[in-house]
Amino acid sequence: MDFSFASFLQGITTSPALLITSLLTLGVIFVNGWTDAPNAIATCVTTRCMDTRAAIWMSAFFNFLGVFIMTQINSSVASTISNMVDFGGNTRDALIALCAALFSIVVYSVGASYFGIPTSESHSLIAGLTGSAIAIQNGIGGVNMDEWAKVLYGLVMSLALGFAIGFAVCKLVGIVCGRMDRRKTNSFFKGAQIFGAAAMSFMHGAQDGQKFIGVLFLGVAFSNGLNSVQGAETPVWLMLLCSVIMAAGTSVGGEKIIKSVGMDMVKLEKYQGFSADLAAAFCLLISSLFGIPVSTTHTKTSAIMGVGAVRRLSAINLGVVKEMMLTWIFTFPGCGLISFLMAKLFIAIF
Repeated sequence: MDFSFASFLQGITTSPALLITSLLTLGVIFVNGWTDAPNAIATCVTTRCMDTRAAIWMSAFFNFLGVFIMTQINSSVASTISNMVDFGGNTRDALIALCAALFSIVVYSVGASYFGIPTSESHSLIAGLTGSAIAIQNGIGGVNMDEWAKVLYGLVMSLALGFAIGFAVCKLVGIVCGRMDRRKTNSFFKGAQIFGAAAMSFMHGAQDGQKFIGVLFLGVAFSNGLNSVQGAETPVWLMLLCSVIMAAGTSVGGEKIIKSVGMDMVKLEKYQGFSADLAAAFCLLISSLFGIPVSTTHTKTSAIMGVGAVRRLSAINLGVVKEMMLTWIFTFPGCGLISFLMAKLFIAIF
């Protein structure tokens, strides 16, 4: 089957559903780079290791590399997203349902923002795909439970593992450097934290970029008459396109998010910021290699909480934990239901 860029351009000119699906996917990637990527550099900026604008451009560059390089090395997260649901044998209806799933993410995100409900693009995407698959298959037969189980693993991993590794790394660094000259260690950790922020940005691209690459690849497959992408190799042009869009979104910046994650949750010193970045990047690497889609925001915030817990548990802003829990409670049923209804409506209309 032809998955060339020329074929894709021809497809979006002849198929309105593919055009809308592509625009929505690229739009969500852009917003993800804008709103999620600043988490990667939050601690680096708030501990004054880098200027905000310089950190944002560095993050944009490493987000680009993360999407492009990691997808070529190991695209298991993209495969998990692509194989998580089955839209059936009618590829025309499947493409319409996929379009409905992406549209539901926009509707849910706008509604959640209006009512002040915290959201996660990763969880919205998973919920949207699941709702549309149930709608088009008229039951849970459209959901691959083996792949969906990885989502549940990701919920636990993003909190438990992020917190545990953040705590362990910070504790180890404190023991090793406890008797050293603070001025010398601060100089070292300033450079180390810039490295940690770059690594975190790279893994953000690797994890979140792959999720949306899997969705767009699925849309291209549907437009070519295939009902799945199993066994197909992700085209390089698709990796490159998603990489550029995420990097562009990241370059827009997100100063408010940087302040919220880096300052409002726990007040960090340079060595603590480095510990949080290293722990979060390591967790994202593990989850990416095993094809487990996780929320990069939740992974980073849980790592920061683990670092904060080294001093005292009261140093953690438990309001952040509450927001993450509310995200889980509202996003999966809320976005899933909207996607289910949108898919039914879109198929009936078109």
